[in-house]
Amino acid sequence: MNNIKLKSMLEEFLKEDLGDGDLSSESVFTESDKGTFYLMSKEEGIFCGRKVIETTFTLLSPEAAAEVHVEDGDSVKEGQLIAKVTGSMRALLQGERVVLNLIQRMSGIATSVHRAVQKTEGTGARICDTRKTTPGLRMLEKYAVRTGGGFNHRNGLYDAVMLKDNHISFAGSIASAVKRAKQHCGHTVKVEVEIESEEGLIEAVDSGADIIMFDNCTPRQIKEWIRHVPPQVVTEASGGITEENLRDYADTGIGYISLGYLTHSVKSLDISARVLRQEGIYNGIT
Repeated sequence: MNNIKLKSMLEEFLKEDLGDGDLSSESVFTESDKGTFYLMSKEEGIFCGRKVIETTFTLLSPEAAAEVHVEDGDSVKEGQLIAKVTGSMRALLQGERVVLNLIQRMSGIATSVHRAVQKTEGTGARICDTRKTTPGLRMLEKYAVRTGGGFNHRNGLYDAVMLKDNHISFAGSIASAVKRAKQHCGHTVKVEVEIESEEGLIEAVDSGADIIMFDNCTPRQIKEWIRHVPPQVVTEASGGITEENLRDYADTGIGYISLGYLTHSVKSLDISARVLRQEGIYNGIT
């Protein structure tokens, strides 16, 4: 993860929430009031967001100190202590919602990816994400995918070529679209082609596509058509894939399975926050 970019993102998130100031905390606490902030997991899952915790509170108060008790990718149980943060009461309360919003979502993504990876275990298929991310959160959400054991697809429109049905329609054919892309981008950029038929697959292979995406194809179709793909060409399946049919797709011999639901409709992991004015004990943990 790019730590410089993370800091900049967190600054913008805090500005959005704080505006001209925190009316609640500033009216109740002075700058000298200190406290302790505890983050606890309320359900089982995979944790993600250590850097978010460590960075956010120090942006609000350089004296804030975070003790994060788990690493990104660690399994957490209900009631488990994730982190303890000490510092200004104002800083703790002002950073609480931003931190929770981010680590709950990132941990939810990591947990969902982990489940998908477990379902495909032993097949050779790799789980990856898509560009169906929350605007402004792509770096964090794709990091969470890696944390859960998955792989990242392209980060944006700038780092790989993916020729979809609309590109092909405008270009006139798969062959024409691939030829134009390779001429424009050069040999260091891979070209992926989305196909929906056996004829399209053959044309994509003959045109020199580096990656074939089987889009909205059934597991049976993939099993029948994948014989046309030479070993040096990467294969990917996407579209209409759920947790329920994921194993069926993984058993086709496909190389990658990209899942939009990992980021666009994930359930956040339930994590709670408690702030104590003075050092004490929370749930038996000092």
